[in-house]
Amino acid sequence: MKEPVKTSLLISTYNWPEALDLCFQSVMKQSVLPDEIIVADDGSTEATRNLILDFQTKTDMSIQHIWHEDIGFQLSQIRNKAIAKAKNPYIIQIDGDVILNPHFIEDHIALASPETFVTGSRVNLSQLFSENLLLSHELPSFTVIRKNSRNFFNGLRLPFLTNFLSTRYKTTGKYRDFTRGCNMAFWKEDIIRVNGYNENMTGWGSEDRELVARMANIGLKKKFIKFAGIVYHIWHPFASREQETINDRIYEQTVNKQITTIPNGIDKYLK
Repeated sequence: MKEPVKTSLLISTYNWPEALDLCFQSVMKQSVLPDEIIVADDGSTEATRNLILDFQTKTDMSIQHIWHEDIGFQLSQIRNKAIAKAKNPYIIQIDGDVILNPHFIEDHIALASPETFVTGSRVNLSQLFSENLLLSHELPSFTVIRKNSRNFFNGLRLPFLTNFLSTRYKTTGKYRDFTRGCNMAFWKEDIIRVNGYNENMTGWGSEDRELVARMANIGLKKKFIKFAGIVYHIWHPFASREQETINDRIYEQTVNKQITTIPNGIDKYLK
């Protein structure tokens, strides 16, 4: 009998406790709970810390709050710090502005296999529904959530198709490095092999696909979790794209030179 995979759910956040609260609520509704939660906090204020402390009183799950000072958009760095502290071998990564389908963790565990990493998509919620949801501070039924989503097919859960599509959908060619950091899963030992996220990439853009490119360059196989592992993304204005061009160049260099590891990564937090 296959041993159950031990998981760490990594949640990235920055100064949006209202959205993180809804995310936490959806974690508590999971059919299979993660073995621990790690909040990768890119410099939030006390409101986020207080929310996490309150959430800790409502669950027996281990919760780690990894925080550093706010010095601008340092998502790669805080994710590396959080991954280094993960207690379990399999890391499921999301953002704090998503709501998880009740089978999200279960679906990811079902697709976990050696020498692979998993990427998925997201379902976007409308602006008006998102704003009302944040005001209510309470999750409605998932029937209501689905009705207010904008890309309907990303929200269909058809697990009998998931395994078949996992190695056939958006895994090769121009889609090889396609990923969303709000819906990923990987083995901790594999991300350490490529030295984690590239901390030379600051600001928004390409940090996830650059990581995926390096994992592919060492021979790891990509799986795409389709019709399962569903997350609903709470609407918000776009982040600043001023670093996008610089980050894109770093990504392109990783692809063109078949780079497998980087000097400014996770290793400094493992010592």
